[in-house]
Amino acid sequence: MHSTQTQTRPGTTRPGTTRRDPRTPGAGRPAATGPHSTATRTTATRTPALRPPRAPAPLHHQFAVRLLAVLSGERPAISMLNQMIGEAYDQLVLLAPRTPFRTRGMRPVVRKCGSFQPRPDVIEAFAMIGAGPQLRAMAFRLEMHADQRWRCTAVDLGGERVGAPAGV
Repeated sequence: MHSTQTQTRPGTTRPGTTRRDPRTPGAGRPAATGPHSTATRTTATRTPALRPPRAPAPLHHQFAVRLLAVLSGERPAISMLNQMIGEAYDQLVLLAPRTPFRTRGMRPVVRKCGSFQPRPDVIEAFAMIGAGPQLRAMAFRLEMHADQRWRCTAVDLGGERVGAPAGV
């Protein structure tokens, strides 16, 4: 009896077999065939569905996150220098060392953020800041300036007198 051998080049597979990655489970086993094997399933069931890209967060929400990072001690106050003007930045410099939103344990996050636009060049916004069961409020005003950049002109932290000396 004479057997016929199929000659293959190194690195190729024989007809009827599939190549498997040796790092995956079941690497040495032949490819399964049949109604329940993965080889017969469509690729749509194996590839994850592509989600549409997320729209960027609104401007007032992005600003609330940055402001919270400063007021919780995660970032220095100077990181807000180009985004705040005048008295608002002075208030922030006085508030930041006290870190009014710093908590023990849980990191504070912006839970909800809303806004009102009295004029096209003004946004008045609020943010609800949560850390565990604790919930606090923060409000700020953004104004469009001549250089077409939004800058914060006022900050208010739910009940605290921003920038006022202690005991006044």
